[in-house]
Order: sequence, then structure tokens, then C-alpha cells
Amino acid sequence: MTSGGTGGITGTESSGDEAVTYGGYLRLDELLAAQRPRTGAHDELLFVVIHQVYELWFKQILHEAALLQRRLEAGDSAGTLRTARRVAKILKTVVGQLDVLETMTPRQFASFRDALGTSSGFQSAQFREIEAVLGRRAFPASDVRADERLRAALGRRSVLDSLLRYLAGHGYDVPAAALERDPARPWTPDAGVQRALLAVYRDDDGPAVEVCEALVDVDEGVQEWRYRHLKMVERTIGAKIGTGGSDGAAYLRATLFTPAFPDLWEVRSQIEETPEEGADDDR
Repeated sequence: MTSGGTGGITGTESSGDEAVTYGGYLRLDELLAAQRPRTGAHDELLFVVIHQVYELWFKQILHEAALLQRRLEAGDSAGTLRTARRVAKILKTVVGQLDVLETMTPRQFASFRDALGTSSGFQSAQFREIEAVLGRRAFPASDVRADERLRAALGRRSVLDSLLRYLAGHGYDVPAAALERDPARPWTPDAGVQRALLAVYRDDDGPAVEVCEALVDVDEGVQEWRYRHLKMVERTIGAKIGTGGSDGAAYLRATLFTPAFPDLWEVRSQIEETPEEGADDDR
């Protein structure tokens, strides 16, 4: 790594002429001291590292999602595509990490499970925030009261709301009621929005269809994460109650197949086939 700038080091920590080292820039002393297993079980370190890395990726997804919404609302097709594709790639990486976690057998997990106490993956504030940014609006009241960032996300426009503004800005007939709706209210599939989306898909070579498909990739990535997370829990603890008293696999199963952008999925059954250019219509 070059030392061309102080990067993430604040002005109070670097005089400007002090060399920036790899370890200093990445704060490796702090990072590598953050893994503190509570037992002597060999596999607990893997469990801690995997979940800490999840949270780092969740932080990056939230960072990218904010840019994604700004680019959508600015009508920036190319920038939106780059950002959405990055988020989808991150989600693929998050899902792939489960392959590593699944090398741990149920017995190995049981060797330190009691040390987890009331902690549970369901307590991830960042994942709740990701869901809210994408459009989920139904959360337990206790979660909303305790999480200022979640409350803020629930009160502002979701990625779907930003997509509707993008489409309207590109000339598609998005219903005014959808554009002016209260973003704090849950989204319900809308026939008028679906008509606008069908128009997008008829313009098959336009930038808007690529943007919509990139957001479907993001939505699919979140759903894939939920499915793989469920299977990992099932193979590790079966039907047992999850750590922290959660419903474990039963809760995860209930969250499956709940898209963030339901209209983008619904219109697929409404798209009519059209003959390819030059095809013989009389065949």
C-alpha cells in the first residue's frame, strides 16, 4: 500500500508527514484484537470471525445503498447500475461465507453454544436497517424503539421509492399517488406501477430495464441469503430454539420468498412474448 495520503486516519492522529503504514491505515491492532472467544473451543473463533465479517459487509451494503438511492433519484443510469451490481456481488460474497461456516459440525457448534448467552443473529441492527432501506416496514415495536437508525430508515424513502422517481424522471407513467405516498407506510403491489414497469420492459434495450434487472439481482441476493441462512441453521441446530430464545429455523422459514420489490417480480408473469426481429410470423 502506498503512503500517498492519510486515508481513514484523522488529522489528530497523523501530523501529515508521518508515514502511513498498512497496519496503521487499517487499524489492524484494533481489528485483530476484536475477536474474543468466550471458551476454549477451537471452532468459536471461526464463528466470531464469520459474524464480524458479516457486519463489515452489512456496513458496506448500507454505504452503497445510500449512494444507490442518490443515483436513482438523480436519474443516473450508469452510476445506478455500477452501484447495484456491487451490492449484488457483496451479497454473493456474504452467501458464500456460509460455505465456510458449514464446515462446522453440530457437535462443534454445541461445544461453545452456551457461551453465546442471549446473543442472536436476529439482533443484527445493520441487517434490520438493510431490510428497512430496501422497503420492509413491519418490525417489532421494541426493535424500533431501541434503534434510532432503524427509526430514521423507516421514515424515509426506500430503494423502491427511489426507483419510482428514477422511472418517472425517464418518462415512464408512474402514478402520482405512488410518488407522493407516505414512505413510512408498507408498500403494497400497485397495478399502476406494474403498468409503468411493463412499459420499461417493452423498451428492452433501454437503460431503465437494465436498472430494474440490477435491482432484481439485489432482491434475489437477499432472498438467497435468507434461504442459505435457514439451511445453515437447520443443519447446525435442527428445529431447536435459536440462541437468545429466537424461533430459529421456524422464523427464518417464515421470511423466505418475501421480495423487497414485489412489483418487479409480478410483472414477469404479465410480459407478453414478441417475435424476434426478422422472424417469420406465419410459422
